[in-house]
Amino acid sequence: MPSGRPGRKAGAPGPDIREHDMSLRDINFDRVRNRNERRVIRAMEKLLAEPQNQGTAQLLGIKDLQDIYALALNHLPARYAQPGTIVVGDPVRDEDAREAVMDAMDTVISRPKD
Repeated sequence: MPSGRPGRKAGAPGPDIREHDMSLRDINFDRVRNRNERRVIRAMEKLLAEPQNQGTAQLLGIKDLQDIYALALNHLPARYAQPGTIVVGDPVRDEDAREAVMDAMDTVISRPKD
């Protein structure tokens, strides 16, 4: 006998995990974030604003920028935290994020998608 909500599709999340939100048993996990997300966005802003990158920046579409963001994050170790978390040490430096973004930009530019 299937468990979970009535009408749940086979292979869908179980009764305590909702498919389209970040809740479990009425606990919201939306505010738990990877601390590198903002660091990568700042690195992207700075790199795309540099004069030597102006031409490239104009050619990048929304999907390209999202790909760069995701690839850069995947190259950095995840640093999840919730508001109020005490951070003892942060092994990821701004320069690490910059390098990850540059690598991601190179990848997206050299392998365009249709």
